[in-house]
Amino acid sequence: MNPGIDSPSHPGRVLVVDDEKALAQMIATYLSRAGYTVDQAHTGPAALEAARNQHPDVVVLDLGLPGLDGIEVCRALRSFSECYVLILTARGDEDDKLTGLEVGADDYITKPFSVRELVARVQAVLRRPRTVTVREAPWVFGDLVIDLAAHEARVSGAAVALTRTEFDLLATLSAGPGRAYSRRQLIDIVWDPSWVGDERIVDVHIGHLRRKLIEAHPDLDCISTVRGVGYRMASR
Repeated sequence: MNPGIDSPSHPGRVLVVDDEKALAQMIATYLSRAGYTVDQAHTGPAALEAARNQHPDVVVLDLGLPGLDGIEVCRALRSFSECYVLILTARGDEDDKLTGLEVGADDYITKPFSVRELVARVQAVLRRPRTVTVREAPWVFGDLVIDLAAHEARVSGAAVALTRTEFDLLATLSAGPGRAYSRRQLIDIVWDPSWVGDERIVDVHIGHLRRKLIEAHPDLDCISTVRGVGYRMASR
């Protein structure tokens, strides 16, 4: 029976990680029907092994896992993979949500959730545009170089370890230096116009991005908050 979700034009590979095997199987079934190749893991160590072997595009990651919790799995994933990470959190667990984003998750969905909504979130992250399709000279902001073709930010020649979401935010702001972007505009561009949730997720990712740039070079406080609007990149 078709769940009524449109198949994506460019299917990807999804790793579903949850110790509730029945829930993991249900999520996997819906994702498979939507056109994705799906793998499952039910413990933290098994999730990392599967991620190393299967190279998923997206990991749907429950935080309460045996062997190694979801936070540690996400942190370890970020040491070898740029896949999108969508964490599953219990309603009201704000600390878990923020910690997950802090260690590199791209988005979250709160339990209890609709599996159709989860599939839509997976579709949304995989629709996000990746690197430019035409060769363009890197953008230079003082000691910061943003290379869209390489999908890399460098400070004084050294690459800065940004997640995909952090890089996409940086690229979006840098495309219109001096322009103020609202949180909703950034969500529409970086996440997807269909994304529904707490717009403060933008603040969390911007905070991580700012911290990493300043750690790379103390003078790189180039993203400013526009009170009542959102964020702006300094002019080149």
